[in-house]
Amino acid sequence: MNREQLLDLLKNNQQPLRMRASSLSNFDFSGMDLTGADLSFSNLERANFNGAILRNATIRAAALNRASFRNADLTNADLSFSSLMDADLTGAKIDGINFSFSAREKSFDWEDFSLVGLIQSQSWVGTLVAIILGAIMLYGFNAIVFFTAEIYFTSEPIRAGLYQFLTVQNITAGVLTVVLTQAMSLWLEPFIRREALQYLVLSVTILVFNQVVNAGIYFLFGKEMVDQFVIQYPNEAGQKVPWYWYMIGPVLVANAIYYLGKRGKQLSRKMSDQEVQLLNLEKLKTRAELDALQARINPHFLYNSLNSIASLVHEDPDKAEEMTLLLSKLFRYTTGRRNDDYFDSIEHELEMVATYLKVEQVRFGARLEFAVEVKDPTLNELRIPKFLLQPIVENAVKHGISKLPEQGCIRVQIYEQEGCLHLCVYDNGPAFPDTMNAGYGLRSIQDKLRLLYQEDALVELHNAPQKYLCVKIKKQRLTEPPGAGT
Repeated sequence: MNREQLLDLLKNNQQPLRMRASSLSNFDFSGMDLTGADLSFSNLERANFNGAILRNATIRAAALNRASFRNADLTNADLSFSSLMDADLTGAKIDGINFSFSAREKSFDWEDFSLVGLIQSQSWVGTLVAIILGAIMLYGFNAIVFFTAEIYFTSEPIRAGLYQFLTVQNITAGVLTVVLTQAMSLWLEPFIRREALQYLVLSVTILVFNQVVNAGIYFLFGKEMVDQFVIQYPNEAGQKVPWYWYMIGPVLVANAIYYLGKRGKQLSRKMSDQEVQLLNLEKLKTRAELDALQARINPHFLYNSLNSIASLVHEDPDKAEEMTLLLSKLFRYTTGRRNDDYFDSIEHELEMVATYLKVEQVRFGARLEFAVEVKDPTLNELRIPKFLLQPIVENAVKHGISKLPEQGCIRVQIYEQEGCLHLCVYDNGPAFPDTMNAGYGLRSIQDKLRLLYQEDALVELHNAPQKYLCVKIKKQRLTEPPGAGT
């Protein structure tokens, strides 16, 4: 049976699917509605259940090795006594599922092998490895103590001299083995893809290298001493040991150092990758929050502007037309640039603010005067978050100027002081209340500053000697590439 036949069967059959003891390995069940299905005792290895509905399904004693249940609905399903080795349950709903006596382990992969992890697991294999390593270390330490004692306390000068020679030879070979291994580790991995071949090349190189080094030390410093020892002690057991026995140590040491170094690099790369992923996730989160703020500012402003136009349509159609054209200009500003660009120059932001104030000036007439001032023209090139000033000016109109029976004045002033950029909006409306609850416009400003500049930006409200709201941002943050702080 293929996928199309099964879909037809499900479409025409009102009863739950029943396919017990079936051979369905690699079958594609993705997206199917298998509510109440009975697939017990079936071979479902590597089957694809991604997005499938398996509510109350019975898949008892089934082979589900490497099956994929991504985003599947397994609510109240019965998977007892099943083999789920390497099964992928990412995003699956498993409320009420029965996993009794199911094998859900992960198959062994040499790429995941970790000596430290194996020992820490406290399994019988880890315990055995720890015992072997402990025995080797203890044996080696006691051998060092024994030969050191022989050198210092033996009454036989030839034996003491031989032990001194062997000690120097082994220390020299050990140091050079470590240095060579470290040097080879720099090019083994880049030039040899297969890991087993890397260890083979390293082992052969260390074997040959130690033979050459030991032979050189022997002929330069130890030949006479060894010859005397052989003559005086012809039956010593050590003389009968094959030469290659002495090569096991350097080869094991080299492979252990290379293994630990390689795993250490892999761990560092994984940590670095995780740090990059976390940083990217944080950036994406910040971008998403900024998108949400941007999306809410535009409708908010449109709502207020359309109300202003509606109030003038019958009273003064010419002013309503003028406001409509100005509003069109404003929306060209918002839609004529990339949606993912959250920054713009102060010059462009002030153009938008001036256009907004002209819209409101049409509505208020002589009751509204405004001025825009940038003390240092070079500040115009600095890039600040879009719609940083417009909500502040809008609040000054809504909560300040609109409350006045006489003429109101709004002044936007931008200057640099003590390493900070000051973006100030003055108005002569009613003072800020002592316990002011921030509306959406002010909250959006505070949220943007928090997301983009953290502690390097703040909002201040002043009532004396003049009423104004001031945004302060460290100028250094504004000279960084846009978004570098997120």
